[in-house]
Amino acid sequence: MVDAVDKVFAGSIPDVYDDYLVPLVFEQYANDLAQRTAALNPRGVLEVAAGSGVVSRAVAAVLESSARYVVTDLNPPMLDRAASMQDDPDRVEWQAADALDLPFDADTFDLMLCQFGAMFFPDRVRAYREARRVLGEGGSFIFNMWDRIEENEFAHEVTRALAEVFPDDPPRFLRRTPHGHFDTTTYRSELEAAGFSDVDIEPVDAISVAADPAVPAIAYCQGTPLRTEIEARYPPSLEEATARATDAIRKRFGDGVIRSRMRGFVITAR
Repeated sequence: MVDAVDKVFAGSIPDVYDDYLVPLVFEQYANDLAQRTAALNPRGVLEVAAGSGVVSRAVAAVLESSARYVVTDLNPPMLDRAASMQDDPDRVEWQAADALDLPFDADTFDLMLCQFGAMFFPDRVRAYREARRVLGEGGSFIFNMWDRIEENEFAHEVTRALAEVFPDDPPRFLRRTPHGHFDTTTYRSELEAAGFSDVDIEPVDAISVAADPAVPAIAYCQGTPLRTEIEARYPPSLEEATARATDAIRKRFGDGVIRSRMRGFVITAR
């Protein structure tokens, strides 16, 4: 289940998210989605749960100039950040929208994208039905989900460190939401329930690189709704909790430039 606070990206979270978390874990997967998009040569693309626009930037760079590209997110602050980061913001149509109730006519697009957003949907089957509705005949829905937290080492280490900081009530956002929906049989059954008949699920491994141990600690502790969980538990302060996570990462991975494993899935439904 997704808690209400898990969907709130406000205040300074969008800026920290884009400055730290995007290059740490999202850029490689965004470039992968952009390559898949270019191979399909779509005429109309809808992106949902776009966040701060890492996919938008990658996809806009490879789309034909004649292709329509509509980018949406539930959180206006994230969408504002995405538009501000786009080299050519007029290339994209920006619109706040709920993936469970898309404000578009049926058969409007031939590709829909969503990078690491479906885990935030309170009703994924309903969202997938909306995807099926707005896609034309033969259209594709391509999205990412994270594998279990143990396969994503920086996130796992931050979660373990914070469990030591708050032993009586450990923050569980990362384990509960981004890394809490990794059952591939569930992806398939939910998509089939929504009307998709051809579903392909591909694990994609990558290496996350950080300039130093503070980067992943700041990225997760201050650039995600984990921040809200930390700030609701006191003491210690957000800065102190981030420092403890930094120390834990340093002990595990060393100092200076560090690397860790990460794994996601690319799901293509047609």
